[in-house]
Amino acid sequence: MATFAIGDVHGCYRTLRKLLHRLPFDPKRDRLWLVGDLVNRGPDSLAVLRWARDLERKMGDRFTAVQGNHDLHLQARAAGIAGERPGDTLDAVLDAKDSDELVEWLSRRPLLVREDDLLMVHAGLLPSWTADQAETKARRVEAALAGPQRRRLLDRRPLDDDSEDDEISDLWQALAALTRIRTCDAHGEMLRFNGPPSEAPPGHFPWFAAPGRRNRDVTVVFGHWAALGLFLEEGVVALDSGCVYGQKLTAIRLDDGHIFQQRSKETRP
Repeated sequence: MATFAIGDVHGCYRTLRKLLHRLPFDPKRDRLWLVGDLVNRGPDSLAVLRWARDLERKMGDRFTAVQGNHDLHLQARAAGIAGERPGDTLDAVLDAKDSDELVEWLSRRPLLVREDDLLMVHAGLLPSWTADQAETKARRVEAALAGPQRRRLLDRRPLDDDSEDDEISDLWQALAALTRIRTCDAHGEMLRFNGPPSEAPPGHFPWFAAPGRRNRDVTVVFGHWAALGLFLEEGVVALDSGCVYGQKLTAIRLDDGHIFQQRSKETRP
């Protein structure tokens, strides 16, 4: 049984199907991990969601996908919490006859998956977290997203907004780290930044290169950072290779590190 992980799909269904044909992937035996952002920006988020939902029905717990920031944005739009943003391509999902089912399915995805020394999240971890702390925080946020605090957490606000009560602020910080972090300073303060690491402001580092990082005992599999691209080093597997921007969709066989890529086949809507 092999375990494959695939980077940010972003509604790029044609490319996803082409990539899957390249993989020696057996859905009856192997495992499949998706790093989140299944939807938005690309042309066919609806097909991607239906494919993922149906594949989980066939594979059971051998299939897993974590939630990314665009997946949360879809849920916020479906709930009437957020409006359309520039670049959104979610109307087909929102108008579909099975929209409620698909959004509910997406909302039940975890924020973090951990197995032995592998840990998958969409964006990253705060350097101050141990792997155990990250898992505990993810479970707390998942519980909050399934409860009465859901609307407040989905109501997107700036990373530096500390106007909420302490509990919501702590939950929001954890959610932001798991789904949106790219860089931070030496104290773990997150920065809004989406360029390549070489262009980060002075004193800011990729989260995985921050001084004193406490979760180096696990290998973190993540996406989210297209400008970083495919990036592999000890304990770090970054898989967002910019498919939705006309570049490539990447998969890795986690058992041996073998990389599979497919150049984008999408036409932007």
